[in-house]
Amino acid sequence: MSEQHTYRVIVRGTWEGLTEQARARLLADAAEHGMASMRFSEEGSLSYEPVPLKHFSMRYVVVSDAADGEEMAGAIAEDRAETALREFGYGFAGLKSTVTDLDTMKINRKPASRR
Repeated sequence: MSEQHTYRVIVRGTWEGLTEQARARLLADAAEHGMASMRFSEEGSLSYEPVPLKHFSMRYVVVSDAADGEEMAGAIAEDRAETALREFGYGFAGLKSTVTDLDTMKINRKPASRR
């Protein structure tokens, strides 16, 4: 059995070809998808600003084989984002991901005298 790593992935994209219905739904739900909604989860969390309604991000937690690396974690998260956005009926383009491997991340701790 191979080692599993936990990744935090931010998938960013641009709204494209939104129907009037989808645009109205995004604007109506914007308060639920602002800065306070930014959480990493397996199912993902969508965040965007209503003005201008142009860009969005989705945050995911992905657990996968360490041997597959960050590239695979990004691909998994982008696939989850595409699936979710299509289910919501939202048009999008230009998905790009930023991946952080939590198992290899260095944590800088302050010395006890500075706490």
